[in-house]
Amino acid sequence: MPLLTHEGKLVNFYDDLIKDKTVLINFMYVRCGEICPGMTANLMRVQAEFGDRMGKEVFMYSVSLDQDTPDMLKVYAELFKTKPGWTFLTGKKDDIELIRTKLGVKSANPELDKDKTQHTGMVKFGVESLERWGMAPAMANPKNIARLVRRLEPKSKVSV
Repeated sequence: MPLLTHEGKLVNFYDDLIKDKTVLINFMYVRCGEICPGMTANLMRVQAEFGDRMGKEVFMYSVSLDQDTPDMLKVYAELFKTKPGWTFLTGKKDDIELIRTKLGVKSANPELDKDKTQHTGMVKFGVESLERWGMAPAMANPKNIARLVRRLEPKSKVSV
């Protein structure tokens, strides 16, 4: 499934971003009230928990639910001073909805799901090669989110 990064690069969601990687994925809106900026700020702290592993062994992806332009996503990423290893993505609405559905990051109630102030606010994480996946509120304690991700990884990959 093709998506565009905040740097304007065309990528395939599974082959380029997920396959054989440890990942964290959330869905967000650039033009959001309180939830998305708070989630992004909290995920910044999660990113810091992984230190030098970010962008090498651990990757974070934020997918726009509004099909924002790469330029809008780039400004958003710069506003939060995100570091390498965190990519913001946009794409066709149907493709993004399919990704959300397959990852289980969608409200069962379609009315709530349409409401920007009510979206799930979850971060999905996993080690694709081991088929180990989990999910947590994106506003959870950053140390706890990182700990949950590390628990999915093989012991040889986890640095203390």
